[in-house]
Amino acid sequence: MKALLIIDMQKGSFTEETPRHQKDLVIERINNLSDLFRSLQYPVVIIQHDGTKEDCFIPGTDEWQLLDEIVTKPEDIFISKTANDSFYQTELDQLLKAKGINQITITGSATDFCVEATIQSALVKDYDLAVIGDGHTTADRTHLKAELLVEHYNWVWGNLSPTQGSIKVLSFDEYSKTLV
Repeated sequence: MKALLIIDMQKGSFTEETPRHQKDLVIERINNLSDLFRSLQYPVVIIQHDGTKEDCFIPGTDEWQLLDEIVTKPEDIFISKTANDSFYQTELDQLLKAKGINQITITGSATDFCVEATIQSALVKDYDLAVIGDGHTTADRTHLKAELLVEHYNWVWGNLSPTQGSIKVLSFDEYSKTLV
């Protein structure tokens, strides 16, 4: 059984001061994957960062809200997290196990923070992972452009030693063909 994770596609991360690499294309791919997962009766899990302890992304505020362009449905599962790792002190692992999910598809923001931490955590929990290589994004950093960060992490994830689970980095087009 599969599930799609959409990590931190929140308004506070997508500002004029922090433009995200290929934002519109990433959103389009996430929405298309969400529609595909729902049509196949696979869960869509939307992760939102609660940064109350850092005085940002406070639930109910505008920056905490999902981007208007991200399409959600009533059957989607919403999980709030307080750390980069979507599994850390959340119900995510229990929920996935209760639904018999052993394959997770990863999308979202930010590549070098919450996406990376969630991938590493899922691997040590022995999930089979599919990272959508053109379905995650980040902003330019002081030392590296966003495009290179995305490319770098796709390479890292594609070359990790597997646990009992596995990890593959696939483009949206490559992955979509495996679902139909």
